[in-house]
Amino acid sequence: MSVTSTATRGQTLAFPDGFVWGAATAAYQVEGAAREDGRGPSIWDTFCRRPGAIAGGHTGDTACDHYHRHAEDIRLMDRLGLDVYRFSVSWSRVQPDGRGAVNAAGLDFYERLVDDLLEAGVTPYVALYHWDLPQALEDRGGWTDRDTAYRFADYAKIVQDRLGDRVRTWMTVNEPWVAAVLGYGIGVHAPGRTSWADAFRVSHHLLLAHGLGVQVLRGGGAKEITLPVNLAPVLTPGQVNDPSLELSPEDAEAVDRVDALINRQFLDPVLRGRYPERVLPIIERVAGLGHIHDGDLAAIGRPIDLLGVNYYTPCVVRSGPGEPANPAYPGTEDIEFTGAYAPTTATGWPIVPTGLSALLLRLTRDYPGVGLLVTENGAAFDDAVSGERVHDADRTAFLEGHLRAAHAAIEAGADLRGYLVWSLLDNFEWAEGYNKRFGIVHVDFDSQRRLLKDSGLWYREVIRRNGLWRERARRPTLEEVAARAGVSRSTVSRVINGQATVSPEFRQTVMNAVDELGYVPNSAARSLVTQRTDTIGLVVPGSPDGADDPLFAAVVRAAAHSLEASGKQVTLMLGGSVGSRQRVEQHVGAGHLDGVVFVSTAGADPLLSALVRTGVPIVSLGRPSAPITVPYVASDDAGGARAAVTHLLAQGRSRIAMICGPLEGTAAQDRLAAYRDGLRDAGRRSIVAMGDYSRSSGARAMSELLQDDPGLDAVFAAGDLMAVGALSVLREAGRRVPEDVAVVGFDDAEAAAYTVPPLTTVRTSPADQARAAVRLLLRHLDGGPVSSVILPAELVVRSSA
Repeated sequence: MSVTSTATRGQTLAFPDGFVWGAATAAYQVEGAAREDGRGPSIWDTFCRRPGAIAGGHTGDTACDHYHRHAEDIRLMDRLGLDVYRFSVSWSRVQPDGRGAVNAAGLDFYERLVDDLLEAGVTPYVALYHWDLPQALEDRGGWTDRDTAYRFADYAKIVQDRLGDRVRTWMTVNEPWVAAVLGYGIGVHAPGRTSWADAFRVSHHLLLAHGLGVQVLRGGGAKEITLPVNLAPVLTPGQVNDPSLELSPEDAEAVDRVDALINRQFLDPVLRGRYPERVLPIIERVAGLGHIHDGDLAAIGRPIDLLGVNYYTPCVVRSGPGEPANPAYPGTEDIEFTGAYAPTTATGWPIVPTGLSALLLRLTRDYPGVGLLVTENGAAFDDAVSGERVHDADRTAFLEGHLRAAHAAIEAGADLRGYLVWSLLDNFEWAEGYNKRFGIVHVDFDSQRRLLKDSGLWYREVIRRNGLWRERARRPTLEEVAARAGVSRSTVSRVINGQATVSPEFRQTVMNAVDELGYVPNSAARSLVTQRTDTIGLVVPGSPDGADDPLFAAVVRAAAHSLEASGKQVTLMLGGSVGSRQRVEQHVGAGHLDGVVFVSTAGADPLLSALVRTGVPIVSLGRPSAPITVPYVASDDAGGARAAVTHLLAQGRSRIAMICGPLEGTAAQDRLAAYRDGLRDAGRRSIVAMGDYSRSSGARAMSELLQDDPGLDAVFAAGDLMAVGALSVLREAGRRVPEDVAVVGFDDAEAAAYTVPPLTTVRTSPADQARAAVRLLLRHLDGGPVSSVILPAELVVRSSA
């Protein structure tokens, strides 16, 4: 298939004729039937039984029960109008031991699935490997063993021999970076190994398996072969909003080095037949080059027809002298991974649709001659079922933004042939268990009931018209609800506001119209009876970038969702400069807001005092340093620190140091005071070094502590990033963690579970704090009693202590 041009028709942004629309899943995430019909165990079956490996102790034993319910799921695909269904084959269902005997029942299932798809008019795209290696092969070395690549080629031939007469498009190895790094490098995915030497070997062997698989598939008559790769444009924080920004030499070097590790390490061998020069010295230093044999790159570089692009979020970095290497990216010393300043999904991934445009255009430019297919793109959000509907407006907005970005890339010359949404179904989301939902179809995992979400209904219309409306979809208006219900605007507003003056009959009629249209009340609807703006300000006095506010995204997301659920609008206001602070004060003082959630990021801030003088109700997220009578929500910083110190003392640690955060903030003050009190009560002396919540400051502080007191046997860091920096210095110094030195952090940031070893830390929930602050403010606005709230902190014990 070749798609080279696109046209706009009427009010539609049309995609090219022949553009492919579909959805994707993976075997272990949806099939279930883990012990049925001769299926052997995979590394994920084993990993899910490791205590603490999977959130909630979940497993994929049942998942979506797709193995038994695939006919029902195909009917859903037909309702959606999908052209394509991308699914993966479970290797251990076909070959329980990964080699040798074939399980006929396993192949029979995939044959039924393919036949039923074709009968429904849905084209099957078959992925041969989506991370579920047979455990028997792992027991022989897994992907660290070169022989596994050859066993994969044998398995590919077995599947193609059965299905090749009906399957046109094949995918070899899904996301080799994830399988190698998360599975073998930092151990948060199966099989849970933690060796960077192994991770680099695994990356190469996965690419070799791909190349051997291409040879087998091509020999069997495959028409289209694809390698799906997780790719991310590497940007600086400034480039997120200004892609044309000229970089300093230092930032340019950081961007190039990270891009070589996460993108070109996989693209160049497959599409150019060689590794990038920036990567080979890192591989050699960490793992040597003995695993790369003569002829390997020729095999890996066999031509493919399509490059699968799995895009979720960019990688945002900048030069950071003194920064230790990121635990997930060896060779990234002196580089700071900042994250993008943008709204985030429920997984905490920044939402940057323009990153997809940039990625598609770059691939077309740098790797001409291979077509592109978006093989995964989607997002997890906190969905809620309302009757027979799931109003997931956030997901619809995410998909629309990324499809507009894809369309713009096509218009600019990108050779994009199709788009597969991730995922068809809510499913088992690997280490997150069933806590994160990516599907456009909701799955009740207790009853296995399927329900098309609003995003799925929207996607159906996109497929039907092969494009997007030229203008972005807007939310239904109050007038449209009134027209649907056959009542006045004021009646709708009274119902929305809970007034008892509307009869039950009309109330039900209005609510039916609200549900049918997916209406969310805004300030206009409520102001008819409340005379309020129904707008809440979320004020951040400092810059949210970098170390000033590492929890900014989680706070904004949780506060915004809570406010929207209450029918409020949220205005985000940053006060990082004199001018912006003045604008915030003027905006609040002019009466444009009903209330303010003030994110207290550091010490006493005069902006808070100025806002208090306006008389607008305010709740502080974080205990203010200034002596101001403002209700606040905070975590139990002192209690969390006491729990950390008590745990270390109970282990027999006697020389416990602390890396403290900036003392202008009340959180750092409380954590330091509790640390000192705990040691004093135990008859131990305090040993304190200062940091600024960054990894580099934690590394510097750890170096100072080792120099001043070589005999210390434990470190408590007032922030997880500082603890990560401390771990890197301890490794460089030859200190074993936790045998020689135990390490405890604070906050349970996402990186804490990915450190080597995983970091013991004090868990707080910024999202819970934000939601509590919103509840407190809404009570304040309604005239109810308010008082400050302290949320508990919990010690999470992992391997570092």
